[in-house]
Parts: sequence; structure tokens; C-alpha cells
Amino acid sequence: MSARQEIAWPQFPRYADPLRQWRSIAPDRIALVDRPRGRRLTYSAFDAACDRWASVLRDAGIGRGQRVAVAAGNRHEVAELFFACIRVGAALVPLNWRLAPQELSAILLHSQSSLIVGEARFREKLETSIDADKMPPWLDLDSDAPALLARATNGGRDVETRANDAVLILYTSGSTGQPKGVIIPHRQIFYNAIATTTAWELGHTDIAPVATPFFHTGGWNVFATPLWHRGGTVVLFDQFDPADFIDALAEEHCTVALTVPTQLIMMLGSSAWGRPLPDLRYFISGGAPCPPALMEKVRGAGYTLREGYGLTECGPNCFAMSSEESVENPGRVGRPVPFLEMRLMADDGTAAKLNEPGELQLRGPQMFGGYLHDSARTAEALAEDGWLRTGDLAMRDEKGLYAICGRKKEMYISGGENVYPAEVESALASHPAIAEVVVVGAPHALWGETGCAFVILRSSFESITSDDIIAFARQHLAGYKVPRTIFITDDLPRLGSGKPDRRELSSRAATAMKTEGATA
Repeated sequence: MSARQEIAWPQFPRYADPLRQWRSIAPDRIALVDRPRGRRLTYSAFDAACDRWASVLRDAGIGRGQRVAVAAGNRHEVAELFFACIRVGAALVPLNWRLAPQELSAILLHSQSSLIVGEARFREKLETSIDADKMPPWLDLDSDAPALLARATNGGRDVETRANDAVLILYTSGSTGQPKGVIIPHRQIFYNAIATTTAWELGHTDIAPVATPFFHTGGWNVFATPLWHRGGTVVLFDQFDPADFIDALAEEHCTVALTVPTQLIMMLGSSAWGRPLPDLRYFISGGAPCPPALMEKVRGAGYTLREGYGLTECGPNCFAMSSEESVENPGRVGRPVPFLEMRLMADDGTAAKLNEPGELQLRGPQMFGGYLHDSARTAEALAEDGWLRTGDLAMRDEKGLYAICGRKKEMYISGGENVYPAEVESALASHPAIAEVVVVGAPHALWGETGCAFVILRSSFESITSDDIIAFARQHLAGYKVPRTIFITDDLPRLGSGKPDRRELSSRAATAMKTEGATA
């Protein structure tokens, strides 16, 4: 072979099904625990259950290129359906059952699913907003599935799956507009699994809870699919209860756990908080920036905490660093995981300087396959040479560590100065009375825009006033960063992912500022 000849690498026509591997290597190892239903599946039993579901799907006429919607909580059958869809060449479409009927039905119709598998509690929500002739066939998980699975055989040959074949269609929560159907290909699942288990040092002995809904990328791809690739164990929760979650971490000997800041706040108020968790190596906080004050409280209780970052379109596990380095570098999410390239771009299209915010752009094999039925939005998201415009602002320091500053669209300009809500939220969250805070920009006649903070107080600090919070902010922030208005509330509107609904809060803030302007 001459020096100029290139190796003709194979196209890897078939992606390995990890359950097929582990049923042979460790058939009796626990792969999946469904705590609400008391089910514990070994890799052998999990694999067999997936085969039965694949038989049911074939009998229903589901094959390559089709889509199967599912409307259900986190239960073992949904995980089995995921692998069954892989084996028949279909893609799973987990529906966000928290949405209003019209929102939910719009997503179902947009997905063009050929079958819907679900729990009866969600059927009426769909049928009330979809014409009967447009509703795909319904397979009920509780009344139909048991008999069908009992008759199912393990027969049928797995289809060959290629790198860019869709395995999941995950609809975004709509924080920046109408939900988009993100195509998750086998390539993304595979490379995210390798990158995550390598960078986060995960192996077959690791056990992780999954309390994030399966209609969210965190439910599948933070720990579940990576651990199934490594032969680890996944523990399912149908809903998040802070005390039950902490107890389960101990009882199931969980070694790593994903949480979002809201869940950490809820756990702080639980009677189970502080319980020794000797098997837990670390919590990962994701979904939104974790305020340093909250991180200190978690670590002060004796737990190890790291902060992560990712998005449905890439990863979703994009950064990593050690627990020790995380403590030494508060506010940082780490360095890129394997395979992933990163760059920060200033508004003028040049590379951002060290310690200056720029839009985070990503490129690598753990990238999505585009938006379903939406080539225009796909093209808008991708820059030249395959770089994904995340819409998130980040900074890189001299050590090569990244910090997430917040969404580019969330930044507002007050009196000509850029204000990043994440920075303001971090400062306010250090107040001992504040349990949770969200800052948004709102129009202002004099300053162009000004900050409005929505605050949830801890129960023991109900006497704290808006003026007290503003006075505190002035001690910790430049004047132009101090919110003009503080809304003290008992709750926040939230998206299906559990994140605060910033669009709704921005609308409320704008309305309030108009009223203030009219009465001034």
C-alpha cells in the first residue's frame, strides 16, 4: 500500500445493541429497576422483554423508518419499547404528557407516528383534541399490552441499523418558540455513551437513578443509555419526591445521580436531607446553571457535586472535570468530553477572547440528525462546516475550563450594558432567604431594558420584602445589573423539563412594566 493510499474503512452498517452483548457477558446482572412497580430486570430478562415488544410491533405492522409514540411515565415498558423500536428499525417518540391537550395533539400529529402506546390516563387528553380519523391506533400499556406480550414470541430478525438512522424523536420544551422534533440517531446515542462513560469514569458497577421524564433527553442520555452500553444499572422513578429519591439513593446503592437545581432545592427542604449516602460518588447538576450558594449547601451536607451542561441537539453530556477540580473552580462545567469540538464566537463573527462571553458552538459525532420535517430550522441551527449554534453564552479561562453564562436570547441590555441573567440569579441566590430565583429582562422607557426577578422565599423568611432583596443586590452587583422589580411568588411556571418557563415570566414582567409605566 502506497503512502498516498487511504484505508477503505467500513461504513459500520449495523450498530451494536448493547443488551445483546450484556445478556451473554453478564446475563444475571441487574439492568433495570422499576421501583414504583417493584420490577427488577436482569440483562437477560430485559433483553427478552425487548424481543417480545419487538414481536408486538411487527404484528402491528411497524417497521423500518416508522415512528411509535409513547404517552407514559417512567416505567420499564418504555425502556423495553426503546430497544424494541431499534430491533424493528423504528424510532420512539416519547410525548410530553404534561402539555395541554392541544399542544400534545399537535406534537403527535407532527410526528406522523403509526402507533401510540400509552397509559389510559393520557388517552382522553389526546382524543379530546384530535379527530378520530387522525388518531393513530392506540395500544394500552395496562389493558392491551399484557395479553399481547404473553402471546408474543422472541422470533424475528433484528434489522440492520445505520449510524444516521433515527432512534428517538425528542420534542424540545419550547423555551425559544414552538417545540421542535429533534432527531436522535444511533450515532449520537453511541458516541454520547462512549464519551460520557469515559469522561465521567463510569463502568459496569455504576448504578444511577432516572427521575427525569423519558420525554426529556436527560431521561435517556445522561445516565441510562450510557450505562446500558457499559453494563451498568438504571433505577426508574415515575415522579420526583425528594424524600423518596434520597431514600432510594441509599437503598439502591446508587453511585451517581442526575438532578436539576430545582430538585436540589426541594431535597434541601426534605427531612431525609443529609442522610449518609456512602455509595454515591457524586451528584451531577444539569438543565440550568446551578447557583454557587446552592452548590455550597449541597457540599456542606457532605455530598459531592459537579455541574454539567448539554442540550438535546448535542451530547447531551458535553463537559467533564473531576470532583476535586469542580470544588476548586466554582461556576465551571469543565472541558469538552471526547470527540466534541468547541468554539466561542463573538457577535462580529470572530473568536471570543479568553474570559469573554461568546456563543458556544459544538461539533462532533454526538450531534443530532436535524429537526423533523423542518429543514429551514435545521439550517438555521447549523453554521458552516457542521458547527451547531447552541444559543448559549459561555466563557473559557486560561485553564481551558468553560463557564456557562446563560442563553444568548436571555441576555438583555440595560443602559447600554449587557446583563446576563445567570450572573444576577447567582448573586441573588446567595441570600439566605431565597430558595429559587429567575431573572428576565423587560422593556423600560429610560434604560431600554431592565431586570425583573421572580423570587421564591424559604418558609422561615416570609417577612423579607422586595426592598430588602434589592438592597442585598446592590451590595453584590453593579448598579445596572440590579433588578428594578422583585416579584415574590409561591411558585413559578415551568416547562415539561422542569425548568422555569422564561417566556411566560418575560411576558408577565413586560405586562407589569407597562402597567407601572402607565401609572407612573
